[in-house]
Amino acid sequence: MEWLTQHKIPIGKWARTLFDWLQGNFSFAFDALSDTLEAMIEAILWLLQAPPPLAIIALFMALAYGLQRSWRAAALVGCGFLFILNQGYWEETTESLTLVLSACVVCMGLGVPIGIMAAHRPRLYAAMRPVLDLMQTLPTFVYLIPAIVFFGIGMVPGLIATVIFVLPAPIRLTHLGVTATPTPLIEAAQAFGATPRQLLWKVELPYAFPQIMAGLNQTIMLSLSMVVIAALVGADGLGVPVVRALNQVNTALGFESGFVIVVLAIILDRMLRIERK
Repeated sequence: MEWLTQHKIPIGKWARTLFDWLQGNFSFAFDALSDTLEAMIEAILWLLQAPPPLAIIALFMALAYGLQRSWRAAALVGCGFLFILNQGYWEETTESLTLVLSACVVCMGLGVPIGIMAAHRPRLYAAMRPVLDLMQTLPTFVYLIPAIVFFGIGMVPGLIATVIFVLPAPIRLTHLGVTATPTPLIEAAQAFGATPRQLLWKVELPYAFPQIMAGLNQTIMLSLSMVVIAALVGADGLGVPVVRALNQVNTALGFESGFVIVVLAIILDRMLRIERK
């Protein structure tokens, strides 16, 4: 078998050549993207940290009640945030929320239009499917290497790695929701003279809305799963105490910070869970 290993396909060398070429020719584009994302992150972080914590908690409770029409959901959100405040992780929680919200803005802003486009072009979706599989199955640590090369250390490379890992979820679920629109419903709209744009906005998107919201929910959950990995490239948030606990073999700190991440995930999941009636 030595003859096979001696003729190794140079995948790693090709990847390094590609990254070197991109860095040498498009560094201005990466700098502009980094500045834009950093400005968005700083704006969201300011909105979460400038007001008093109780005001932010009340805002999230009101948002939960507005979305779910349930005082139980609002009370659960309030109790969860008060628990986080009690544990002394409010600043880290706002930093993780900033990363999650930034990932939602980017992923939903890209994923929903791409999903709609793919739903109306089956060949495009067939070509995209292997790429989406690669984005979700390639180890997330691999994303960190080019992210550091192109964007340095901090929140931006953590956000880029998160977006690459999470983006397939809203694309797939938006595609599923649009393609699942019943044919009789589409034919009825066309019979009444609906244009393709009216068909999209008044038939397909309303029917696909629960799936799109499920995509948003998955985007948030997957983004939260990346907070620890993002901490390895300098991103602030709840991943930092987890990494510190791992380095120090500190069971108490690890369980405490990990449980706060779980509570935050439950809060966001209950706020955004929308089921088809």
